[in-house]
Amino acid sequence: MNIFELTKTLVNIPSLFEQEKEVGEFLVNYLTELGYKVQKLGVAANRFNILAMPANSTKIMLTTHIDTVPPFMECTEDEETLYGRGTCDAKGIVAAMIFAGEKLRAEGINDFALLFVVGEETTSDGAKNFAKLGFVCDYFINGEPTENKLAIGQKGVLACEIETHGKAGHSAYPEIGESAIDKILDILEEVRKTDWGKDVILGDSTVNIGLLKGGKQANVIPDSAQADLCFRTVIPVAKMEEKLKEIVNSNADLRILTKSSPQKMEEVEGFEKITVAFGTDIPHLRPIGKPLLIGPGSILDAHTLHEKVTKKELLEAVEIYYNLTKHLLTK
Repeated sequence: MNIFELTKTLVNIPSLFEQEKEVGEFLVNYLTELGYKVQKLGVAANRFNILAMPANSTKIMLTTHIDTVPPFMECTEDEETLYGRGTCDAKGIVAAMIFAGEKLRAEGINDFALLFVVGEETTSDGAKNFAKLGFVCDYFINGEPTENKLAIGQKGVLACEIETHGKAGHSAYPEIGESAIDKILDILEEVRKTDWGKDVILGDSTVNIGLLKGGKQANVIPDSAQADLCFRTVIPVAKMEEKLKEIVNSNADLRILTKSSPQKMEEVEGFEKITVAFGTDIPHLRPIGKPLLIGPGSILDAHTLHEKVTKKELLEAVEIYYNLTKHLLTK
C-alpha cells in the first residue's frame, strides 16, 4: 500500500467524534504488521489512542488525530489531488507520519514513536488523557494542515455557552413578561464591543457567535435563550475567562466547554514560518515535550465540503517528518 492508498483507506473509514473505533482498529493492525510495538490506550468506552514504538526508548514523537468533523465524505481523487473528509485534517497526515517512520526505520533509526489520538475536533480528550500517563520525550511534532510550513505560534481557544432566562407572556403585554432574548442580546453586544487583546506575533483575539437560539414564536415573550461562542485568544485564557465573567455577571449562566491558552512552538532554520489561528492538541500535550507544528494541506480546505490535499504535499510531508525527526535527534 503506497501513501495515497493508505490515505484513501483511512478516509473511507468514518471516524466522527466517539466513532473512532474502526479506524483505530485498522491502524492497530496495520502498525502491528509493520513490526511496531503497539498499545491501545483507553480514553472512553470503545475509544482509544494508539501508541506505536519501534523500540523501547523515544526522544521524538510524531502525533496527530484520527477523528474528523462531519459529514463523512468518501475519498475521491484525480491525478494530482485526494478529496474527502480527513484528507488534510488529518488522515493524510497519519499516512505521511507512518511513511516517514518507515524511512527512519530503514536507516536503523528507532528512537521515535507514533501517537494517534481521538477527539481533537471536540474537546481534545484523547490528548488530555495521554498527557496524564507521564510519557516524556524531547520533542513532539504535531501534524495539522499548515501547508507544510512551520507554525511557530497558535491562538488559544475559549468555547462557551451563555444561557439567559426570562418570563414567558403574551407579546402584546411586554410589561407582564421578561425577554430572555433581550438579555442575551445585551450581553452579546457587550462581548462584541470589548477589546479582547492583541499580540505582536499572533495579532488580535477574535470571537465568533456561532449559535444563537431562543423563544418559541413571534407573539410569545421568550423565557430562555442561548448563545454558543468561540474565542480565538492571544492573551492567557484565564484573563479572557475573567473578562467574560465580568460581562455575563449574574445576568446569565456561563458554561465553559473547552479552553487553552495561546502557544509558541519550536523554530527550526530552513522552514518558512507562520502563525495559525486554529486550535490543536498542542496545549494539552505540552507536558510530554517541546512542540513543533507542521503538516500538508490548508486549514482553509479543512472542515469544508471541498476538503483536499495534493499528492505532492503528502510526499513532501513524508520528507519533512523524516528530516525533522533526524534533525531533532541530533539536538
